[in-house]
Amino acid sequence: MFQPKRKRPRLRKTMSGLIMLTLLSSLVLPGVVGAEPAHPPQIQFANESVQAGQTVDVPVVLKETDLPIKGYNMQIDYDNTALEIVGITPRAIDTNTNTNTNTNTNTNTPLSTQENSLAGFQSYVKNDEGWVRIIWTDLSEMQQLIDGEQTLFTIKFKAKANATLGQKQLKVSQDDSEHWHFVNSSFGMPGLLTGGTITITAASSGGNSSSPSTGSSGGGSAAPSPAPSTPSTPAATKGVDIYVNGQKQEQSATAATSTIDNKVTTTIQVDNNKVINQVGNGLRTLLLPVTGTGTNAVVGELNGRLVKTMEGSNAQVVIQTDTGTYTLPASQIKVDQVVKQLGGSATLEDVKFQIAITPSNDTKKAAIEAAASKMNNTTVIAAPVDFEVKAVYQGQQVDVNRFNSYVERTIALPKDTDGSKITTGVVLQADGTMLHVPTKVIKGTTNDAAVINSLTNSTYALIYHPATFTDISSHWSRTDVEDLASRLVVEGAGDNTFAPDRSITRAEFTAVLLRGLGLHSPESTVTTTFTDVNSDSWYENEVQTAVSYGLISGYTDNSFRPNSEISRAEAMTIVSRAMKLVDLAKADASETANLLGSYSDGSTVKTWAAEPVASAIKQGLVQGTDGKLMTDADISRAQTAAIVKRLLAKAGLI
Repeated sequence: MFQPKRKRPRLRKTMSGLIMLTLLSSLVLPGVVGAEPAHPPQIQFANESVQAGQTVDVPVVLKETDLPIKGYNMQIDYDNTALEIVGITPRAIDTNTNTNTNTNTNTNTPLSTQENSLAGFQSYVKNDEGWVRIIWTDLSEMQQLIDGEQTLFTIKFKAKANATLGQKQLKVSQDDSEHWHFVNSSFGMPGLLTGGTITITAASSGGNSSSPSTGSSGGGSAAPSPAPSTPSTPAATKGVDIYVNGQKQEQSATAATSTIDNKVTTTIQVDNNKVINQVGNGLRTLLLPVTGTGTNAVVGELNGRLVKTMEGSNAQVVIQTDTGTYTLPASQIKVDQVVKQLGGSATLEDVKFQIAITPSNDTKKAAIEAAASKMNNTTVIAAPVDFEVKAVYQGQQVDVNRFNSYVERTIALPKDTDGSKITTGVVLQADGTMLHVPTKVIKGTTNDAAVINSLTNSTYALIYHPATFTDISSHWSRTDVEDLASRLVVEGAGDNTFAPDRSITRAEFTAVLLRGLGLHSPESTVTTTFTDVNSDSWYENEVQTAVSYGLISGYTDNSFRPNSEISRAEAMTIVSRAMKLVDLAKADASETANLLGSYSDGSTVKTWAAEPVASAIKQGLVQGTDGKLMTDADISRAQTAAIVKRLLAKAGLI
C-alpha cells in the first residue's frame, strides 16, 4: 500500500525565532525583472552511505551557474523516522567572520543564532517533522557572490539506530519558490537538482561512532567497515595449483581450511608475485579451482598489486567451486577507488581483495522461501548463494558491490535437477522480496547450471515460476510474454489476462525494461526530480533508476509524462540507450540511412529517433509490419515484451 504524500511544511512568520529568516526570505524569494540565463544553477546533493547509529556529512554543491549567485533559499525534506540533522556548516562564504555555525539542534531553534551575521546565512531545523530550511543572501558591503563549482554548505545527518535499512531520498519541492529559489543581482530563478540519496546500512559490531563519508559511484561501499571475523579454528594450509591462461601453475597458491563464523571455509591465497610475472606472457585469465574440498564456502585472496596489474592487462579472475563459479574482470574492482576509500595511504601490496562464493545462511534461506510462498505457482529450486567482493586493510573493510558492466556468476543446480525447471534467477532484496536478474541455463556433463549476470553483488537463488494468460493462447506474442512473465518481468492486466494489444505508458515501459535488465535501484551518483513524478507513485523508483543509468531524460519542461502512451520511436530510443549497458553496437551514420531506407516509411522517422531506430533494426530488436516501422504509433504491451526479450537474448543475458 502506498503512503499518502506528506504535505510540505511552510514556515510561519509568527514564530519568534524566525524573524531573521523571514527578512532573508523576503530578499531572496521575489523574482526581479530581467532576462534569465540560458541554464539555471545546477545544484548537487551528495549521495552518501552511513551505518545505522552513525553520522555522515552530506555536501550541497553548486556545480554550475551562468551568473554568480547573490542568495538562495531551500527547504529540504528528509525521512525523520530514519534520519536526524545534528549540524549544518556553511562552506562557500567566509566562515571565520561572516557566518554562524552554532550546531544547536533543538526542535524549534535556528542552527545559526548570532544577530550580526554579515554573510546572511541562516538555517532552521525541525527534526520532529523532518525538514530543514536554509537561506543565504549577501548582506555584506562588499559583494561576496558565489560563482563556479563550490560547496554551499554541509549537513551532518545521523542515521537513527533503529532506522529501516535502505535508501532515503532528500527531497525539495522545486515548484514552490518558498522552498527552492536562487537570485543574482538581476533576477530570481529556480535551480536544477540532482543527488541526495542516503543509503543506511546495518550497524557493525564495532568501529567508530561516525563513518567517513566518501560517496559511492559504483565500486566499493561508501565507508570502510570493520574487517571480517578471524578464523575460530586453526587453518590447515597446503600448496595448490592454479591456472593462468589455461596453463597449470604448480604450487602457486596455498589453501587454508578453517571455521569462520561457524562456517567451514577454504581460503585460497595466491602467490601474487608469481602471477604478476606472467603479465609479459599476456595474462588474460587467472583460474582458482576449489572443488572436492568438502567445504562449500570458498574465498579467493589476491593483493591489490596483482589486481591492479590484472586491471592493466584487461584480465579476469575466476573462482570455481562445487557451489558455483564467479567470473570477475579485474577492471570492475576499481582498485584505485577502493584504496582511496581505505584512507588513501594503503600500499597495494597490503590490501587484500577477497572474492567469495558462500551458501547463504539459514536466515536468507528462510527469507527466500517466505517470498516464494507469497507468489502463485513458485518453487525455489536451488538454495541461495552469496557472491561477495571485499577489500581488507588494517582492520578496515570495503565492500565492492557495484559494477560498470554485467558480471557473470554461475550456480550449480542440485544433482538430477532438470534445467528446464528453472525460469529465472532472483535477487533477494532487503525487504524480503525477490526480483528477476538476467539468467540462462546451460547443460553440463553431470549437472546443469544457471548463469546469472548482474551489475551488483548480492544473494541469488533459482526459482520455477511458469506463467501464462488466457488471452494470449493464439496471440503472436505468446512465447515472449510467457517467458518474461515466468521471469517476473511482465505482469498481467487482471483476471489472468495480459491485454497484449493494449498500449503501454512511459512509466510501464520503463519498469518492464528495468526488470528485464535486472536494474532494481538507482546508481548512487545520479538522480533527478521531475515535476510530474510524485514521491508516493509506484514508478518513482523506476524513474530514478532509469535516469541514473542514462536510459531516460524527460522533456525540456522537466516533466516525464509517466502516464502518457509511449510511441515506438520513443521506446526504441530508450532501448538503444540500454544497448550500451549490454555491450551491443549501435548503428553508425553510414548504416542509419541504409537501415531506415529498407522500410517504406523510413524517411518519415524523426531526426532525433533516426539513429536509435536504426540501431534497433541493426540488432534485430524490431522488424516492422508490412514493410513499415510505424514509429509514431503507440507501442503495445505485446510489442514491449518482444523487444525486451530480444534485447536480453541478443546480449546473451537469457
